[in-house]
Amino acid sequence: MNPGSDLKFLFIINPGSGTNRQDWPAIISNYFNNLNHTVKIYQLHGDFSRQTVIEQIVSFLPDTVVAVGGDGTIKLIAECLVNTKVPLGIIPAGSANGLAKELDIPEDYEKALNLLVTGVLKKIHLLKINNQICIHLSDIGLNAHAVKKFETLPGRGMWGYIRASLKVLRINPMIKVEIALDNKVIKRKAHMIVVANATRYGSGALINPLGKLDDDLFEVVIVKKISLGELFKMIFSHNPYDSNKTEIFQTTKLTLRSARKVYFQIDGEYIGKVNEVQAMLLPFALEIIVPPAAG
Repeated sequence: MNPGSDLKFLFIINPGSGTNRQDWPAIISNYFNNLNHTVKIYQLHGDFSRQTVIEQIVSFLPDTVVAVGGDGTIKLIAECLVNTKVPLGIIPAGSANGLAKELDIPEDYEKALNLLVTGVLKKIHLLKINNQICIHLSDIGLNAHAVKKFETLPGRGMWGYIRASLKVLRINPMIKVEIALDNKVIKRKAHMIVVANATRYGSGALINPLGKLDDDLFEVVIVKKISLGELFKMIFSHNPYDSNKTEIFQTTKLTLRSARKVYFQIDGEYIGKVNEVQAMLLPFALEIIVPPAAG
């Protein structure tokens, strides 16, 4: 980005994201007050939709659209920018901010705002999963069930998610699936299966050590057995997984069928119960503003 040029920024704010109730319109206006840029601020309200965002983009014709919210807000706005020349900026304001962490976008809002005018553009791949866009991580089973439970519990933030995970952990049944990859078909029983474009959850847990947002593959992570040892690797040591408990496959397409309907989430948003998941790679479908070191 060129800090000296006159750019048009459209900020889409989700006031319901996260737990930190900042006065985002005031923060954004104050930051850009002495800069040679044009800013429009739109706050999402009630039963908003993708069409709401598209209407704002069409009317303002911004150079950059900035998501102020969590992974769900980012997903909504990214869906409006796929295969356009309008880049996405991110101000992390959600409960977990998984994608922002993946891209080294600072959670400090002043640094994140500064990045919008000093950062670089990075083209990334997306996934199309059951006709929806996925930027980060999608899964079925344990984590998706925790996401659903999290949405029903009072309070937000990481501790809310941890409480939800503990509630579903003891009742989470095994999933029986058949998985068709590029060159093989496998059958497995698992606690959860992750379709991964990126590497880690917003909690910091490294679920996919092979992930890159700009390579030609995505990963399918099969968590066959949950153990303290594997959790320690994911959260702390990042040592190689025990293949008897966790398997990783790389592919460009996926068809997964479950013997029963299972919990399903995309980028931190609970979608519902499904017994089939189809995924494919969308190469270089989105531009995002990132720190120079991550470009």
